[in-house]
Amino acid sequence: MAPRTTPPFRADHVGSLLRPPELLHARADFERGVITAAGLRAAEDDAIRAAVAMQESVGLQSITDGEFRRRTWLADFVYEIGGIEPGAESGPPAAPETPGFVDLSGGMLFRITAKLSMPHTIFGPDFAALKAMTTGGTPKLTIPSPSMVHYRAGREAIDESIYPDLEAFWSDLADAYAAEVRGLYELGCTYLQFDDTSLAYVNDPRQRDRIARLGGDPTRQHLTYIETINAALTAKPRGMTVTIHLCRGNLRSSWMAEGGYDFVAESLFGGLHVDGFFLEYDDTRSGGFEPLRFVPKGKLVVLGLVTSKRGELEGKDDLKRRIDEASRFIDINQLCLSPQCGFASVVEGNLLTYDDEVAKLRIVVETAREVWG
Repeated sequence: MAPRTTPPFRADHVGSLLRPPELLHARADFERGVITAAGLRAAEDDAIRAAVAMQESVGLQSITDGEFRRRTWLADFVYEIGGIEPGAESGPPAAPETPGFVDLSGGMLFRITAKLSMPHTIFGPDFAALKAMTTGGTPKLTIPSPSMVHYRAGREAIDESIYPDLEAFWSDLADAYAAEVRGLYELGCTYLQFDDTSLAYVNDPRQRDRIARLGGDPTRQHLTYIETINAALTAKPRGMTVTIHLCRGNLRSSWMAEGGYDFVAESLFGGLHVDGFFLEYDDTRSGGFEPLRFVPKGKLVVLGLVTSKRGELEGKDDLKRRIDEASRFIDINQLCLSPQCGFASVVEGNLLTYDDEVAKLRIVVETAREVWG
């Protein structure tokens, strides 16, 4: 079996990394007015250089900035889309003290108060900085999926005087994301990842009940999301790889949904026009590998078998056994390996150490080499 020279790679990772203490201190100093925005940016640059060196040293081919310039994986991007304003819950959610299931169904994170647009390439300068720092791999950018602009509050967050017809909302959303994709490619981005909780959440009956309470259609909402993402990628540049990461929540090692991929598998894997799927598979919350039978030839699946929620290190033999189990439903040459999620979807990070993080990334690389060469 051959290694891969284009993304997604046999050993890959979702993107976010634990923020180093020095960066957390700098952010706190900035929020207190002790240092300027330029001072914070310099601290971020230093932390990202070290993170890039770490990723290259363990052998990763995909290199991210760890999302070090963000407070959360979601809000920092969405607030920059034209027409969106912060809602009642404008800061990051409270981080639980102990891992487990948490209910984040309440609170309107943002509101759509004008026609959606993309006035500038979001994270453009951040990607350019990452690209300049990367010497031994492919710089990868992660952004929230278009679905996430709608899922949290549904119709409630969309001003009816702006969008009396949701078809216009979906069309403008797709156009805004298409502009973002073009802008990033023009900056040299060839590896882009959409992060999406909605398409994993809807496998949980509790989440489908929530969709119904918000006035949505729990049987078809995921189909609308798939159509919108596809519309955003209609003109995807030929030289760009776009993947999607599906997650059931990641807040201080906690989660918000459970259940396998069965509810969405056929329409998602067969109908979503991305190049690969990063799938959470670190424990029983994610179900079995049977839904992978719907993944068509030519699409890649990155198995998230290594957990980012706990510090205990997985064994290579166990990882190889699970890769073998998955290959009963999909060609092993369509598989890759990664942690199941990022290590710090919010600034506080998950409940494990930097050394744990490095060890997990290293075992992903070593296992992938032994399986695929």
